[in-house]
Amino acid sequence: MNELHCPECGKEFKIDEGGYANILKQVRDKAFQQALEKRLELAEKDKIKSIELVRKNITIELQQSTINKEKEIQGLNAKISNFEVEKKLAVSEAKSSAERERDALGYKLEQLKANNDITQKLAITKAVIESKKERDALKSSLEKAEIEKQLAQKSLQEKYEIKIKDRDDAIERLRDMKLRLSTKMLGESLEQHCEAEFNRIRATAFPRAYFEKDNDASTGSKGDYIFRDLDDLGNEIVSIMFEMKNESSTTSTKKKNEDFLKELNKDRTEKSCEYGVLVSLLEPDNEFYNAGIVDMSHRYPKMYIVRPQCFLPLITLLRNAAIRSLDYKSELALIKAQNIDITNFENSLEAFKSAFGKNYGLASRRFETAIQEIDKSIDHLQKTKDALLGADRNLRLANDKAQEVTVQKLTRHNPTMKAKFQGLKNQAAA
Repeated sequence: MNELHCPECGKEFKIDEGGYANILKQVRDKAFQQALEKRLELAEKDKIKSIELVRKNITIELQQSTINKEKEIQGLNAKISNFEVEKKLAVSEAKSSAERERDALGYKLEQLKANNDITQKLAITKAVIESKKERDALKSSLEKAEIEKQLAQKSLQEKYEIKIKDRDDAIERLRDMKLRLSTKMLGESLEQHCEAEFNRIRATAFPRAYFEKDNDASTGSKGDYIFRDLDDLGNEIVSIMFEMKNESSTTSTKKKNEDFLKELNKDRTEKSCEYGVLVSLLEPDNEFYNAGIVDMSHRYPKMYIVRPQCFLPLITLLRNAAIRSLDYKSELALIKAQNIDITNFENSLEAFKSAFGKNYGLASRRFETAIQEIDKSIDHLQKTKDALLGADRNLRLANDKAQEVTVQKLTRHNPTMKAKFQGLKNQAAA
């Protein structure tokens, strides 16, 4: 659509491309016809003036020649009044000469008229050819500028599409990473996975540890795995009862992690294990359990819930804490042997508990911080994607506005440029 400005009422109205082209053709044809008529009129006036001037000059020359001839005739008549034949001959020759001169001047006038018409036509033809050349050059320049604009726009659009795709891929990678932090199962059961992970580091980290399935159901129930670690003297350092709950093992009625803590605490007590740990993939969307190691001691003593990725770190933390506790126990025996007040032992035990609590809190916070940083990265990349999409929308709006730009809008308040464009249109029309 093109906008036109009415010079009479000052209103603006829109017209489609076909109507605009038709109006422009009419204006150009009319302007060309007016310019041609004006030039022809000026040429005709110049021709008439030239002819009148030549006629006046010829008339004056004829008059002067006639006067001179008459003077000559009068002189001859006075000199040869007695010679009638010679006088008639002289008069005849003078008249004949005058007629020849008159005919020559008339022929010259006709040639001048013909040459004037040809020159005028040649000038008009030359002006039309130059005008067409300028119009074609201007058209070629506009087409070239349009092609360059389209290429630049396409390049910029491809650049932003690549950036948006990269951001989408990064977001998907982070989401996949977070999902893998929540589940480590790749076609095998949770129990097999935990056993394989433990056996992978058993020889280096737990050379004297016992980690086997609980097959003793004499008390009416049993856990999944029992972990016991011993020192060089065969003294037990730490013992853990493990219960494994995979999401695929649930029924249509979804269960919660806390539903299994009571039975796990019962098995822990009956098998004389110090700690109870539920390794669970239940409630996968619950951020409380996804944050890391969850202490459930407020429900049952020495009870923890972890995801599979925290299985080995928790064993390590509890074993290291128990080793330090074993050192305290040895110190306690020595203190008792030396009759040292039991109060020092209690203080040491409290210090150990405090240190263990700090270690656990630090580990838990680090797990939680890692998850939060991943969520922040996802949010940041999502905002970047939204910003790039907004930039793409602004580019489309800018392109739409550029398409609406016309010569009339650009020259509306610029008389100088308007006159130049009008001159180019007139030359193109010519």
